[in-house]
Amino acid sequence: MEKYNPEEIEIKWQKKWEESKLFEAKYKPEKKKFYILEMFPYTSAQIHMGHVRNYTIGDVVARYKVMNKYNILHPIGYDAFGLPAENAAIKQNIHPKEWTYKNIDTIRRQLKRLGISYCWEREVITCDSEYYKWNQFFFIQFFKKGLVYKKKAPANWCPSCQTVLANEQVINGRCWRCGEIVESKNLEQWFIKITEYAERLLDFYGIKNWPERVITMQKNWIGKSEGCEIYFFIPELNEILSVFTTRSDTLLGVTYLVLSPYHPLVEKILKFSQNNKEIEKFIEKIKRKSLTVQDILEIEKEGVDTKIFAIHPITQEKIPVWIGNYVLMEYGTGAVMAVPAHDQRDFEFAQKYNLPIKIVIKNPEWKEIPEKLDKAYEEPGIMINSGIFDGFDSEKGKEEVRKYLEKINKGKKAIYYKLKDWCISRQRYWGTPIPIVYCQKCGVVTEKEENLPIELPYEVKITGRGESPLKYVEKFVKCKCPVCGSDAERETDTMDTFVDSSWYFLRYASKDIKDKPFDKSEVNYWMPVDQYIGGIEHAILHLLYSRFFTKVLYDLGFVDFEEPFENLLCQGMVIKDGAKMSKSKGNVVDPEDMIKKYGADTLRLFILFAAPPEVDLEWSEKGIEGCWRFLNRVWKLHFEVKNYSEQNQENDKKLKIMINRVVKGVTEDIEKEFQFNTCIAKMMEFVNFLNKELSDKKVSRDILIDCWKKFIKILYPFTPHICEEMWKDLNEKNFLFNENWPSYEEIETIEEKISIGVQINGKIRGNIEVSPHLNAEQIYELIKNCEKFKKFIEGKKIINKIYIKNKIINLVLED
Repeated sequence: MEKYNPEEIEIKWQKKWEESKLFEAKYKPEKKKFYILEMFPYTSAQIHMGHVRNYTIGDVVARYKVMNKYNILHPIGYDAFGLPAENAAIKQNIHPKEWTYKNIDTIRRQLKRLGISYCWEREVITCDSEYYKWNQFFFIQFFKKGLVYKKKAPANWCPSCQTVLANEQVINGRCWRCGEIVESKNLEQWFIKITEYAERLLDFYGIKNWPERVITMQKNWIGKSEGCEIYFFIPELNEILSVFTTRSDTLLGVTYLVLSPYHPLVEKILKFSQNNKEIEKFIEKIKRKSLTVQDILEIEKEGVDTKIFAIHPITQEKIPVWIGNYVLMEYGTGAVMAVPAHDQRDFEFAQKYNLPIKIVIKNPEWKEIPEKLDKAYEEPGIMINSGIFDGFDSEKGKEEVRKYLEKINKGKKAIYYKLKDWCISRQRYWGTPIPIVYCQKCGVVTEKEENLPIELPYEVKITGRGESPLKYVEKFVKCKCPVCGSDAERETDTMDTFVDSSWYFLRYASKDIKDKPFDKSEVNYWMPVDQYIGGIEHAILHLLYSRFFTKVLYDLGFVDFEEPFENLLCQGMVIKDGAKMSKSKGNVVDPEDMIKKYGADTLRLFILFAAPPEVDLEWSEKGIEGCWRFLNRVWKLHFEVKNYSEQNQENDKKLKIMINRVVKGVTEDIEKEFQFNTCIAKMMEFVNFLNKELSDKKVSRDILIDCWKKFIKILYPFTPHICEEMWKDLNEKNFLFNENWPSYEEIETIEEKISIGVQINGKIRGNIEVSPHLNAEQIYELIKNCEKFKKFIEGKKIINKIYIKNKIINLVLED
C-alpha cells in the first residue's frame, strides 16, 4: 500500500481536471439546469477561512447536482474595483491595477488548489473594461428610463477614506470599511431611483427558500409606513410645512414641530428668524456629523428654537418650530410633528428644552390621567383632550382624523418608505467611470453607446484627497460632446462598486459575448440562480441592489424574470477562540498553511464536518487532525478492499443494507438544507462498520467492491481528490464528476428482524423482535424500554445476561 500523499494526489487531479476542461459549463436548453453560485471574492490579497467555507459548500452542491445529471453552471469571478486598491496604491506605491491583478492571480491559484469545480472559462473580473463597459451601458439605459438623476445632497463622508458612503455603508456612525467616524458633507451626486421599486422589492414572490431573517432585514430596510401627510401653515414664511406621521390620532397633542437641518425651509428661516446666529451655529455643528436612522435612536437629542411659529391645522394654535438633530431629511418629509406625551424621542427633547407635554391618548389601565409622565405612552388607547375625537379608540381615531383633514384640505393619506435613492457617486479613481458629459451648449448628456467603454486612464496620481484623481487627468476630462461635437468635460466621479456586483451573475450566464452584456436566451435558461451562498452581512446591501437591478432589467426587456436568486444560504463565520478571525486578534489560520500540512481534502472535510453550514464554526486543531486521520483510514481501507479475496456471503445482506442506508442518509441530508456535517458522520460510521466486516471476512468480494464504489461516489463531493485516486485505482475510466450518483432501494435499508424468547429468572415472559446483529447488552436495553417486560425488571438488580444468539436471552435478576 502506498502512503497517503495528499499534495501529490491533489495536484495530479487538479491538472487532469483543468486539461480536460471538466467543469466547463455548456448551454444545453434541452437539459435540466442547476446554477450554483457563491458570492465572488473581493480582490484583497488572498482568501481566508470564511472563503474556504463558502466555496467548499458550493462545490459539494455542484458536484452532487452534476452526478444527479443536472447541467451545471458553477462560475467564479472577482469583485475587483474599490477603495482598498487605492489605499494600497498610496501605502505601497503600486498602481491599483497591478495590485488588483496580482491579488487575482493569488486567489485564482488558491481556489484551484482547493479543487473547487469552477467553470474558469466564464471568469469575470469587474475592473476589466470588457465588463465595466456594460456598467456604463446600463447606467445609460437607466438614465433614459428616468431612473438616474443628479442633485446636491448631504453625503456621508469618511474623512479617512476620503469618499462618500451609501447609508448602508455607515454602521453605528462609522465607515463600514475603516471604522472612522463619518461626517456629513453637501455634494453634487448621482442617484439611482431605487425608491420607485420599493413596493416591488417588498414582494418576495419568485423566491423559494431564503432565511426569514434576511427577508425581515430587507423589509425593515425598505421600511414601508402607511399614515397621513399633514399641512401646517407658517405665516411668517408664507409656506406650508408638510409632515408625515403614522400617528394622526395624536395630532391634538402636538406641542412643537421639528425640521431636519437640511430641510429646504431652513434657508428661508435664516432670513426671517430673530435667532439666526444660534441656528447657523447649530447647523454647522450638525453638519460635522453624519447621522443615519440607527444613529438617531442612540444620540442625545439636540435642537435650536427658530422663534418662528406654525398654525395647527385643527385648533389654529401657534406651534413653535424647532430644528433638531434627530430628524432625517431622507425619511418622510424631513419634518416631524412632535407629540412628547406619545413618542419617546419627542419626550426626551421636550424635557431637555422644557417644552409642553400634552396627553391625548389614555392608557386603558390608568384609573386617572397622570399629571406628569415618567416616559412617553406609545401604545394604543382612548383619545382624550382631542375635541370632536374624544372617546375614539386610537386605532380608529387615526382614520377619523385623516378623513377630517382631507375634508378641510389640511392633509391626505400617504405612504412613505425608509428606503432612499441609491447614491452611486464616488470621488475615487478605481471604479467605473460614469458615462456623463458636460457640454456648455447641450448641458448634461450621456455618452454615445458606441463610444463605450469610457476607460480609466492608467497614468494617474492617487493622493487620497477628497476629489477624484480623475479631475487632474486632462486627457480623460477633456472630450467632445456626443451630441453637438463641441468641447466638453467628462464626469469624474466613478460608480459605487455595488453596481458591479448587482448583475455579475448575469454576465456569467453568457460565454464569449462581446457586443452585448449577455445573451438573453442563454441567461433565461440559466437564471434565476438556483442556489446562492454568502454571508449574512450582505443581506441588505448586495442582495437588495441585485434584486432591484434585475427588476429594472426585466422592465427594460433584457430578461424574462424578476428575482435573481431562488434559494439563499447564509453560511456562518469561521471563528477561533470564540472570536472572528482577524490579524489584530492574532487568531488567523491561513488556509495555505493547512493545505500544506494536511491537504485540501482534509481542510474541506473539516470545514464541512465541524458545524452545519448556517452556524458559526469554531476552528479546532484537534478537529482537523481527526479529519486527517479519517482520510488516512479511508486510504488504508481502500487497499484492504482492493486486495480482499474472500467469497464468504454470510454478511453480504448486512453490508448491502448498510451501504443503502448511508447512501439514503447522505442523499437526504444534502437535499435537506445541506446538512453536510451529518452526511460525514454517517460516512464515518460506515467506515467503522466496514473495517469490522473486513476483519471478520464474512462478505464476498464482488459485493464488497460494489459497496465500496458507492461509498467513494458519495464521499467524492466532499473530498474529490482522494476519491478520484481510489476510483482510478479500481480501474474505472471516467472522472467521478461524470458518474451517476448512487441510487438506493428503500427495501434494502430495512434490516430484517428475528423473534427471540425473553426468559427472566428461568421463566419465559414473552418474545421480542431484534436485529440479528445485536449483542446481549443491546438487547437488554431494548427489553428495559419495552412495556410488557418493565414490571418484571423494574427496581431489580441485574446479575447476569445469557444470550443464545438469535434464539433466547435469559436475564438473571436479584430477588
